[in-house]
Amino acid sequence: MTESSHENVPSRQRKRFAGISSRAYEHPADRSALVALRKLSGFDTVFKALSGLLPERSLRLLFLSDSVRVSDAQFAHLNTMLRDACYILDLEKVPSMYVTQDPRPNAMCIGLDEPIIVVTTGLVELLDEEEMRAVVGHEVGHALSGHSVYRTILLFLTNLALKIAWIPLGNVAIMAIVTALREWFRKSELSADRAGLLVGQDLQASMRGLMKIAGGNHLHEMNVDAFLEQAEEYEAGGDLRDSVLKILNVLPRSHPFTTVRAAELKKWAASRDYQRIMDGHYPRRTEDKDASVSDSFRESASHYADTVRTSKDPLMKLVGDIAGGAGDLGGKLRDKFTAAGAAGGSGSGGTKSSGNGDGSGPAGETGGGGGQGGS
Repeated sequence: MTESSHENVPSRQRKRFAGISSRAYEHPADRSALVALRKLSGFDTVFKALSGLLPERSLRLLFLSDSVRVSDAQFAHLNTMLRDACYILDLEKVPSMYVTQDPRPNAMCIGLDEPIIVVTTGLVELLDEEEMRAVVGHEVGHALSGHSVYRTILLFLTNLALKIAWIPLGNVAIMAIVTALREWFRKSELSADRAGLLVGQDLQASMRGLMKIAGGNHLHEMNVDAFLEQAEEYEAGGDLRDSVLKILNVLPRSHPFTTVRAAELKKWAASRDYQRIMDGHYPRRTEDKDASVSDSFRESASHYADTVRTSKDPLMKLVGDIAGGAGDLGGKLRDKFTAAGAAGGSGSGGTKSSGNGDGSGPAGETGGGGGQGGS
């Protein structure tokens, strides 16, 4: 399954992006970090040396021995989708792909030397063909960007932190690295969602897939517009206490919340950047070596500045006001929290934040959180 053949791709006409660089679809924060790492001399050598310390070989043997390898003889429809995705994104070497028994819908792309794509039976049974095509494209996007390297390191460091948790302060430094990697990887998931859209070229299928990951196989009970309204309410609703809880909820996760992913993907699909790619205007892989680190970081900084400026989140609006020189910082914080406290003390207003603050909310990563586990 590591052959580079792209024969027998599905007949439905979709555009192919010959020589496309992953920079074309990467989220600005993801892209700036990747461009910087690719510029580091000896970066590949270091990680190949590190691979001896990581359980990659063990993982490969585990999937080979206890999962089903996708091929023309097994899960042939997934094999066709995989070759099709690699053809569209012009990934020459087709990664190995496995289906593993797990009722939770999930997928991931791991590996340092060669990426491996793994999808669970829960995901295969949940999604229809076009929804699954977007997921496979999502994972191939991870492979093209090189995200599998950082996913593998994240898994290793997370397990290491658990093993040394008994040592006083032993896991503090590692958990700091894990937290930073998770923030980076959350952005890489938005990048891979875009890659999935480029492969499937069906926004509604991508939206349906994300809804199913959040709410199960009950499409007749769900609505895309209402689902996206949840993302709007999540961003704009509540007060500063809710803003803090959002941060605490997302910190342990390797994936953004599903409604947020759907809203981000729809926004990108309506952007000029997406249209230019569809029209054939995109950066090529041959130009990656000339990519400017400083330009990438400027784009990332500009993106975050725009996010703060346009966000409806109470905390982000406050940060934007302060950055813009609007008013007195102490006064603004006092007014915001005074108003929040008054609302919380009157009737049911204070119950909203306490319900999520006990750790029973969506802080942990489950099937929906890990989502396309990749995805």
